[in-house]
Parts: sequence; structure tokens; C-alpha cells
Amino acid sequence: MPKALTEAQIEAYHRNGAIWPIPMLSAAEAAECLRRFDELEASLDGEVQGRYRIKAHLPFPWLTDLIHHPALLDAMEDLMGPNIVIWGSSFFTKPAHDPRFVSWHQDSTYYGLEPPESVTAWLAFSPSTGDAGCLKIIPGSHKGEAILPHLETDDPNNILSRGQTIENVDESVAVEMPLEPGQFSIHHNKTIHGSLPNKSDTPRIGFAIHFATPEIRQTQFEGATASLVRGEDTHGHWLPDSVAKHDMDPDCLEELDFCWQRYRNAMKSQAAKAD
Repeated sequence: MPKALTEAQIEAYHRNGAIWPIPMLSAAEAAECLRRFDELEASLDGEVQGRYRIKAHLPFPWLTDLIHHPALLDAMEDLMGPNIVIWGSSFFTKPAHDPRFVSWHQDSTYYGLEPPESVTAWLAFSPSTGDAGCLKIIPGSHKGEAILPHLETDDPNNILSRGQTIENVDESVAVEMPLEPGQFSIHHNKTIHGSLPNKSDTPRIGFAIHFATPEIRQTQFEGATASLVRGEDTHGHWLPDSVAKHDMDPDCLEELDFCWQRYRNAMKSQAAKAD
């Protein structure tokens, strides 16, 4: 029997490659997450998402607690089974009236995971509406083995690191996935998705959490790390993530920067092979 999702939601996920909205945090808890985010961004010379990618949770106990939230893990267990690791997390943000966008893409393109069966939960810290540029998907595009060709545009308004884009997507079938603060969506990493610019008067702040089962492995480099959040590690493909003792733990910041740079190098290497 499912722990958090209904049978209808589980069927919809397998049919469409995504489900939403799923409740996780109260309005007050979501507001506290947004306050912490704003505090962090105010302390930086630049955006949070510029540095806090791939392992954003590492230097922050509050984010580590967030990725272990029972409502989140119960929903993921309903879809993935009892053994689950979190191999990464990233912020995706758009200030009010931000012209930037996320092009149509599959997350699996550069993750280097085999098999490419990772799953992402996208948690809203602020309203993620159509006007704010919420996530959009092409329903059913996760089916089959294929990771589609992506053109690298390097468009400065594209939030994706290499502007990776699937061309000739039939946008007439696209579906928006709006979320209120504290709600999350789930999408398969082969599901084609993207988002438009934020035309609203409020920022759109989202925190993406990347899940896998233990048999999935990282093929682009040795020594990949993850956090075992449910069940058992049945395959030993992942070393354990470090755990922060306090916010901005220097050891975890160093590991964060190392992992982000290693991921970027792997993307460059894969792109060079495709040329």
C-alpha cells in the first residue's frame, strides 16, 4: 500500500513522467526556507544558484534536514521502492521580471547515470505559477530508452549551464506544473521539460533534489557520492556524502565546489566527444 501517494497519482506518474502538486511544508515552514535562502543570497556576490549546484545541501544542516523530510521520502518510496539515495540537489531561481528561461531538455543528458533512471523532486520556496515561469513538461516523453540529441546554444538567458536544448518540441502538448510554496513536483529525468521567463512581481525560488536507487551508478568519474536516505545500499556504487556540522561548514563547502567542478568537467568532456 502506498505511503503518501494515491494509486491514481502513481499511475499518472508512470503515464506522464511527472506528478504535482504534492504537499510537504506548511506555509510557515516554506516562508522560513525562503527567509534562509534570501539571507544566504544577500551574503553572496552573485546568485545562490551560481555556486550551489549539484550538491547544494552539503554545507547546510537545514537543507540536509529538508532532503530527509518524511513527506518527501514517503512519496519517493511509493515510486522508487524502499532503497533510495540522493546524489544531488540544486537551486533554480528567477527574480521577478527575469527574462531568463530553461530550454526544453532531459536531465539525463549530462548526469552520466547508468541506467538513466534518476528522478527529481522540485520544491517551491515561493509561488511557482505560469506567470512566474513554472516548470512545464511534455507528458509521456520519458518512455523508452532514448536520451534525445541536445543542441548546445550557450544562450546567456538560458539558466542551463550549456544552454542544452531539444529542438522541434511540440509545445502544443506542453503542460504547466504550478506549485504553491511548500508543495513539490516529481519528474523522471527523461521527461522533456523547461520553463519560461518570470513575468510576475515575485521571485520564483525552487530547490531540486535528485534521487536514484542504489543499482544506478555514475559512469563519468570515480568516487561519486550520495546520501542513503531510505533502506539499504544494495550495490555499493556510491560513497557517502559528508554531513555539515553547521552552516557553511568549510569541509562541506570544499566538497561542494569539488563536485560542481567535476560535474562541469564531465559535461565538457561529453560534449567534446559528441562533436
